[in-house]
Amino acid sequence: MKRIFEKLNRYFCSNWRLAVLDENAGRWIVMSDPSNIAYLKAENANGRHILIQPLDINQSFYLLADDITPQLLNRNHRYLNGAWKPGRMVIETSPDNFQVWIHSSRFLQLKEKRHWLGKLHSDPSAGPKNRWGRCPGFRNRKIKYRDSEGRYPLSRLIWVDWKNEACIPSLSHLPVGGVCRKKSISRVDYGRGNESGSDFAYALALARRGYSNDEIYDRLLTERSNWMNHMGVRRMQSYLVRTICRARQIVDNS
Repeated sequence: MKRIFEKLNRYFCSNWRLAVLDENAGRWIVMSDPSNIAYLKAENANGRHILIQPLDINQSFYLLADDITPQLLNRNHRYLNGAWKPGRMVIETSPDNFQVWIHSSRFLQLKEKRHWLGKLHSDPSAGPKNRWGRCPGFRNRKIKYRDSEGRYPLSRLIWVDWKNEACIPSLSHLPVGGVCRKKSISRVDYGRGNESGSDFAYALALARRGYSNDEIYDRLLTERSNWMNHMGVRRMQSYLVRTICRARQIVDNS
């Protein structure tokens, strides 16, 4: 359990807290100190839920998608090659049911969170204001999940990426009335004599044509063949996210 707390601490940049939820008595805050683990385990064993959220100062940089199916998980939070998209923390709260935290690279207003949660098909009843998620490592004590032997499912930490952040476009820069992509382009059209320069030129051209960050990521990943300078999934993801963010900033500010 201490290992899970360490990972949560990294993901939330040391600014997070827990809560104990009693469905009859309400909710009370517990600070994220490992010394509280024994107390939290006891409360969980007594039928209470253990929840997590970033502190108020940090909440505008995190988005929580709730009630996510395996199909939605693969469609919206993984790439075609199986790699996880940047800034995700994935928790299986009950069998084949997931919560996905997304760490944004920029401040998100509530209206933006509502927009993107709709796109991600998050539970519409789970609004983004003051949102709590389940803490991995503890049991989901909802009665509907109790099995025939009286056991409850363990909320499991499936994946966490504390090294990268998600580049989420602002609503003011989303295309209106569809995107006009007049000419089919490819990375070979933007050769700059080196891999990084070609990647950036291509990402910039795609962003100007209205391609989403995920579409740009997929194109760079599939159209570049030499990855010797960025070996390993994490290094590759971090490099691509930085490149796309730089291109997006130029387009958004032009």
